[in-house]
Amino acid sequence: MDAFDSLHPTAASWLRGSALAPLVPAYWRHLTEQRYSLSTTKAYLCCLAHFARWVRRGRHSLDELDHEISQFVDGHLPRCTCPSPAQRCRHQVRAALRHLRTVLGISGIESNGHRADPLEAGLNRFDEYMQQARGLARSTRLQRLKIIGRLLRMTAAVTPSADKLRQFIAQELARVSPASAGVVVTALRSYLRFRAFEGDPVEHLLPVIVSPAHWRLAPLPQTLSRADVERLLDAFPPGLPSRLRSYAIVRCVVDLGLRTHEVSSLALDDIDWAAGTLRIVKSKSRRVDLMPLPPATGRAIAEYLRMERPPTLNRQVFVRHVAPVDEPVGPDVVRNTVRNAYRRCGLPYTRVHILRHTMASRLLDTGGTLKEVADVLRHRQLDTSLIYAKVDLNRLGAVVMPWPGSPA
Repeated sequence: MDAFDSLHPTAASWLRGSALAPLVPAYWRHLTEQRYSLSTTKAYLCCLAHFARWVRRGRHSLDELDHEISQFVDGHLPRCTCPSPAQRCRHQVRAALRHLRTVLGISGIESNGHRADPLEAGLNRFDEYMQQARGLARSTRLQRLKIIGRLLRMTAAVTPSADKLRQFIAQELARVSPASAGVVVTALRSYLRFRAFEGDPVEHLLPVIVSPAHWRLAPLPQTLSRADVERLLDAFPPGLPSRLRSYAIVRCVVDLGLRTHEVSSLALDDIDWAAGTLRIVKSKSRRVDLMPLPPATGRAIAEYLRMERPPTLNRQVFVRHVAPVDEPVGPDVVRNTVRNAYRRCGLPYTRVHILRHTMASRLLDTGGTLKEVADVLRHRQLDTSLIYAKVDLNRLGAVVMPWPGSPA
C-alpha cells in the first residue's frame, strides 16, 4: 500500500507539497517494520502532515528541527485552528515526530543548524554531572531533572534568584506531601552544587533551601494482609490482555520484593533454572545480588516465556507485546500492571512499594530478623529496615511493659 494513497486527501496534499515528502515512504516503512497497526500508522502520518503544513505556512527551517518541533507542540497546538484532519493530541503528535527524528537519523540526514536552548543545555550538563560525578541511577536523575526543569521554566534562567527560588519552593511544597518535599529539597541542593561546580556564585542561595519537618520512621509501613495478597494474585482472569506477563510481573514483586526497575531490567541470562536462583544486576545498591527463585515465581515466568512472550531477539524477560516491538517493558509498565491488578480486585492502593513492605512483614511474622529483611530487600544500610520493627507484633509483644497501675 502506498503511504500517500492510504491518507486522507487533505493530509496527503499537505505532505506532497512539503519538504518532508521524500521522507514519507521511509517513515511508512519504519512504522510498518516496528509492527505498528495500520490505524496508528495513518494517525502518525496525519500528525506528520499537520507539522508539514505548519512548517510550510510559517516558512520554518527544518535545519532547526528540534527547535521547530518544540515550537509546534508547545506554541501552535494549544491554539491550533487548522482544518481536519489535523491531529492536535500533544502525546500523539510528540510520538509521531519522535519517529520523524529516528527516520532522519536512519536516512543519514541531520539537522546541523539546531539552535541550542541554554536551559536545555544546562539540564543536559546537569544530567552528565549527576551520572559521571555523583554516580546516580537513571531513575534518580530523571526525577531530579523533572524538578529542576520546572524550576528553570519558571525562572527562565540557569541560576535562579533567591526570590524566585523561594517562590518555587513554596509552590512545590503546596503541591506535594512532606515525604516528597524532601525529594524536592534534595534535587535543589544537588542542582546548586552543580552550579557551584560550573563556577556560579550560589552560596547565598543555600540558606534559602530548608528541609521541611518530616520524621522518616514516624508512620507505620503500609502492608497487605494475607487475604489481600491472595485477592491480588487472583486478579488475572482468562482473556485479560497480556495476562501471563502481568501475572509473572506481580509475582516478582510479591514473592521477591523487586523494585519496578529491577523487574523491567530482568534478563533471561539472570535466571539459573537448574540452581533455582535469580541474579539482580541493576539494583539500587549498584551491586549484583543472588536470590533464590521461589517455585511459584519460576512457574509464572516460565509459563509466560513458553506461551505468551512474542518472538524477539531482546534478552530481557518482559518485552513489549505491541509496537514498537523488540523492546523491553519499562518501569511504567510494571507500575501500571500492579495498579491495574489493585483496581480489578478492589484494593484501594496505587503504590507498588506496599508489596515490598508486605514481604518484609511476612518475613518477620515467620521468625525472620531485621538483618534478613535488609538482605532480602537489598538495603544498603540496616537502618533502612528499622521501620519494619514497628510491624513485628510478636517481638513487640514480648518486650511490652505493663501500663502503670494496671494488674500484672
